Amino acid sequence: MQTTLAMPVGVAGTGLHSGAPARATLRPAPADAGIAFRRLDTGGPVVPALWDRALQGPLATRLAGGGVEISTVEHLMAALAGLGVHNALVEVEGPELPILDGSSHPWAAAILAAGIRRLDAPLCAIEVLEAVEVADGRGATARLDPAPAPSMRFVIDFRDEAIGRQELSLDLANGAFLRELCDARTFCRLSDVEAMRGAGLALGGSFGNAVVVDGARVLTPGGLRRPDEPVRHKMLDAVGDLALAGAPLLARYTGVRAGHALTNALLRALFARPGAWRRVAVGEALARRLPGAGVGLADLAAGPVAARGPGEAFS
Repeated sequence: MQTTLAMPVGVAGTGLHSGAPARATLRPAPADAGIAFRRLDTGGPVVPALWDRALQGPLATRLAGGGVEISTVEHLMAALAGLGVHNALVEVEGPELPILDGSSHPWAAAILAAGIRRLDAPLCAIEVLEAVEVADGRGATARLDPAPAPSMRFVIDFRDEAIGRQELSLDLANGAFLRELCDARTFCRLSDVEAMRGAGLALGGSFGNAVVVDGARVLTPGGLRRPDEPVRHKMLDAVGDLALAGAPLLARYTGVRAGHALTNALLRALFARPGAWRRVAVGEALARRLPGAGVGLADLAAGPVAARGPGEAFS
């Protein structure tokens, strides 16, 4: 069955790129509404969280509609998908969502605190029938293969020794997102910070909401939450970006050095091929294999989580 939130819940913080105060209120929504966003500060329209509303870019996932944009939605979308929440209205004050600690953990905690309510409406999933793959011409690829339930494999390769080559495969059923991915923070190289700041971006970035590396050094106090936190965060991002399909995907996603733009290009390629997918009803047996089935606070607390203060600004 479809789900929504049991009650509204608000989350406040700072926008990663604007550096401005940001607040979002997650509200229950009726069946078949899906996930949607509304900018309160502009009085703009409701913007559905769908693949064809995404503006492709390397640094964050942005949604656009009716002349307004909402940026940095991927961590919230990942939390909603990982918890199996299918319908919600997200009211945002400002141009982007708060970055919080750079992971999905605070979003997941807020959603679990609000509670998840089942709706009297059947759920459909998108079954991938044929392999679909896209590439960026620089060695990055993203691929969907048919699979009975959502799963993921991701590979990253950075010249910085603090990251290096990392690879991880996960079955995303039964709370795996909460236990394995949701506390993994966004990361960047120190040289990237300097370039972004020069372009007027990452103005709200700090060591409290990002892992910053420089060669073999992890500059963020406390270091990594997990030895392979970077690849886990890339998987977290992919979960959020794939949620823009608008329904659970029955597929195995493989990303090799992929990012937001390439994952969105993959969804566009999938939906451009009507024979490569179909909608299927989700029965009880399939529901047990989807993300969010039977999850609770115990799953959220299972992974190691570092302190989440505001942190000092990047130097």
